[in-house]
Amino acid sequence: MKRLQSLAIGTATLFAMNTALWAADLLPGQIDFGSFSPSTGGGEFVEVNLPSSLISMGARLVEKDEPEVAQLLSGIKLVRVNVLALDDDNRADIQKRAQKVRKELASKGWERIVVAQQKDQDVGIYLKMTDKGAVQGVTAVVMDGKEHAVFVNVVGDIKPEQLALLGEKLHIDPLKKIGHAAEKSEKKSDDKASAKAED
Repeated sequence: MKRLQSLAIGTATLFAMNTALWAADLLPGQIDFGSFSPSTGGGEFVEVNLPSSLISMGARLVEKDEPEVAQLLSGIKLVRVNVLALDDDNRADIQKRAQKVRKELASKGWERIVVAQQKDQDVGIYLKMTDKGAVQGVTAVVMDGKEHAVFVNVVGDIKPEQLALLGEKLHIDPLKKIGHAAEKSEKKSDDKASAKAED
């Protein structure tokens, strides 16, 4: 019995140390969504993980023809996009995970810059900044009705309005859509601010 207890305590300690080390390996602006699996119904499942090495290669490829895109890409360290079809088997779990990610973002000082709730649509876009105002990351959590969930994390110096351009250049459709949502929300905010200033 003592040997079993020692083994259990040792295993738990190793697991805790590995978890702490892995969490410490996250880049500033990076969020761990966990791992996802395709729904049992076989619906849409997209997973994109682009590390800085691939992004740098892309920046070098477009450097001559599109220097502004190369400059945008050079500030990015990581792109992660997950799109999941929802069904009766995974919907509750994914909704709980979306809420957990949003709470984690709030607790870690991320600013919620876009909130859009309409019918079954629920979009939240968050920005992580340093004390000096530099952008470290952009994260989006989208529940698209009862059919899809989208999780996006872009790490590096990027503004929300640049997400659409980034999605276009990297051929990542969910990133394009979230970028357009961010642009519309910022335009509405600017219009409201202008209207108040005129009053």
